[in-house]
Parts: sequence; C-alpha cells; structure tokens
Amino acid sequence: MLQTARQGFLREKRRLHTAIATSETEILEAQKLRYRVFAEEMGARLPTRTPGVDRDIYDPFCEHLIVRDEDQGRIVGTYRILSPAAARKVGGYYSENEFDLTRLQHLRNGIVEIGRSCIDADYRSGSVIALLWAGLARYMAENDYPYLIGCASISMADGGHAAASLYNRFREKHMGPLEYHVFPRNPLPLDRLRNDIDVEAPPLIKGYLRAGAWICGEPAWDPDFNTADLPILMPMNRVDDRYARHFMGSRD
Repeated sequence: MLQTARQGFLREKRRLHTAIATSETEILEAQKLRYRVFAEEMGARLPTRTPGVDRDIYDPFCEHLIVRDEDQGRIVGTYRILSPAAARKVGGYYSENEFDLTRLQHLRNGIVEIGRSCIDADYRSGSVIALLWAGLARYMAENDYPYLIGCASISMADGGHAAASLYNRFREKHMGPLEYHVFPRNPLPLDRLRNDIDVEAPPLIKGYLRAGAWICGEPAWDPDFNTADLPILMPMNRVDDRYARHFMGSRD
C-alpha cells in the first residue's frame, strides 16, 4: 500500500508542460503515441503508410497540442486541432466522414474540430487530460473561436449495448437544439441493442458534458476503431463557469 501511494505521489510531481507542437519531430512523436494507444492498445485499424505512426490526410493541416514530461523528455498526451481555415483547405472536417453536418453549415467559420485524443498508459491520473483541456481552452480564447466539435468515442467491445445505454441516458439532459442536429452515416443500430445497462461513462465524455457540451445526434459506428461515436458540439459561451475559471482564468 505504501509503495502504491508513493508511486502515485511521484506521478503527480512530474514536470508536465503543454503547448502546440512546433517541430516535425514533436508531431511525429505525438503520432507514434497515437499509434501505440489506438492500434496496439485498442486494436484499431489505422490508415497509415508508416509502421508505428498514426498519420492520415488531415494531419498536415492540423495543429497538434501536446503534453510533455520535461524530466523524461517524452510526449505523454496529445490532441489534434483542425481550425476553420484548415478545414477549408483539406476539404472538410474529419467528423464529416461519420456525420452529415449540413445543419452546422452556417457555423463553419467558427468551428474548431478536435480529435485523436490520447494519453500514455503511464500517465492516466487526470493531470494530463486537465492540461490538454487547459491548452484547448487557451487556444479557443486566444483565437476567438466560438464552437468546438468532435467525435466522443465509446467502446463497442460488448457489441454496442453500453454505447446505446449511455446515449439513452445522455439524450435526456444533454441533447442539443434540433437545429444543430447532425446525422450518422453509419448509424449504431439502437433498436437492436439494450439501452438500460448501468455503465460508467468514459471520463472524456463526462468531462465534455459537465463543461456544457451538447450531444447533437445519434451515435455512429466506426468499424475501424470499433467504437460508437457521439457527435459533440461545445458552444464556448456555454462553458460552465467552474470550468472557465479553472481552465481559462477569470473572464471578469
């Protein structure tokens, strides 16, 4: 017990720093972390041409938010960020592979997409995700972007029953306005799945919803990652005051 407590204390004392990657070396390291988490841990089928590297057509257009352990000299967490201008250059958002975003057309000039969130297995204590969120909050505030979108993933390891149950629970309190609803291109077959299982929500999704995000439609099934993906829309003016103070500082 004392050994475990000491290990936990040492983890919290690590010197962690978050920033936007500024070199190809940092981006490559983040892509290698993504491969380890998504392919080796989760068994995802990634469309990469370089062994051990998760890279697709969106990566050259994205900015890559990273958390680095300064003592170990390694990247331990990452998000990729696609700005509105970059989305126009690449031809759209990654989310559009999974959802019809027609109803968000009028918001496109202000939408930032986030994705490929992952954390090294040795650093999943909460501090790294907090740093990633703080980095995202700063990015949104500094660039004055009003909307954040992304696909929040739920494992399909049980065939989809957990995902259907979580969606059934969340839609009662967290469904966005009808005019912002999007539509899955490969819908999860909700009518063939149980929707009453008492299952714990993934921490990332709980964090989004507590901060004020909306779910904007039914989940899509992503066969490559074997996940059910919920479409998330976060209007920044809805961010809960507690989260705003913690991640952005006072707005007064």
